[in-house]
Amino acid sequence: MIHESIIECIGQTPLVYLDRLFPQENIKVIAKLELLNPGGSVKDRPAQFILQKGLQDGVIHDQTHLIESTSGNLGIAIAMVAKVYNLTFTCVVDPHISPTNLKILKLLGANIEMVQEVDEQGGYLQSRIKRVRELTQILPHGFWLNQYANELNWKAHYYCTANEILQSLDRPIDCVVLGVSTTGTIMGVSRCLRQRFPHLRVVAVDSVGSVIFGGPAKPRHIPGIGASRVPELLKETEIDEVIYVSELEAVQACRELVTYEGILAGGSSGSVIAAIRKLLSTVTSSYSILTILPDRGERYLDMVYDDNWVKEKFNLTELKLPVLTSANSPILS
Repeated sequence: MIHESIIECIGQTPLVYLDRLFPQENIKVIAKLELLNPGGSVKDRPAQFILQKGLQDGVIHDQTHLIESTSGNLGIAIAMVAKVYNLTFTCVVDPHISPTNLKILKLLGANIEMVQEVDEQGGYLQSRIKRVRELTQILPHGFWLNQYANELNWKAHYYCTANEILQSLDRPIDCVVLGVSTTGTIMGVSRCLRQRFPHLRVVAVDSVGSVIFGGPAKPRHIPGIGASRVPELLKETEIDEVIYVSELEAVQACRELVTYEGILAGGSSGSVIAAIRKLLSTVTSSYSILTILPDRGERYLDMVYDDNWVKEKFNLTELKLPVLTSANSPILS
């Protein structure tokens, strides 16, 4: 099959067992490799879904100037889709964005608005959203996609991501463990999967310092997980459990993932791997877990995978990396 454009290549990402990282006989951890989407992340799906639906409904047209606040991945996805549809896009970012993501955004033709003002939560999200609101008043035909409140965000994962999972699964699953930011992924995927597996346990993975579930706000450095505001999409009653992961734990787990599985993934993937380790310490019977690895690690080479960056951000004098001693018995250093 020859596709008409790159956006037709979005989706149909594979599921893989993480048996080398989690070799316990009674445990199966299955990961959907959303990092293999053409734009490099799970955010390709809502970008495609929202823009296509908007164009179909006339909410978005050829004069629309798209605007979004994003730490990088959704911005890249929107810029890619906007390029195909010949739409103008302005991306509001902050200093925590990966330098690589920033370069990719510029190469894809996105206009960049960099906020510098730290908000009252100690982050930049509120400052970014404030700037987005200003731009919608300034730019002709400015249209805020609003990933935190747009119902099409979770619907993209309900109709696309989750249905692909169900088509590929070869076993029932007991639990989904998914990182949160806008909460679109966890809301959409869990709502669909619960129709097949009514007793599914839904575990949200949040970053220490994020306020999504009422935790105290603290400075955070790794983009793509957590938030300094509560997303409108979140329905907390649909979440069974929240596991908090520190950024240093996420960094460690990213290194484990590439060491044991050969999967070079981003910081949010490290967070879910670290959360699964915590969760498995409470599991005594046979158990199947599904997770999503949201984005590629190449975009974090100068962050998560840079020893000097890690030592500086987390005030470390020495960085201990995972030591591979046996494929059947991972040992953390």
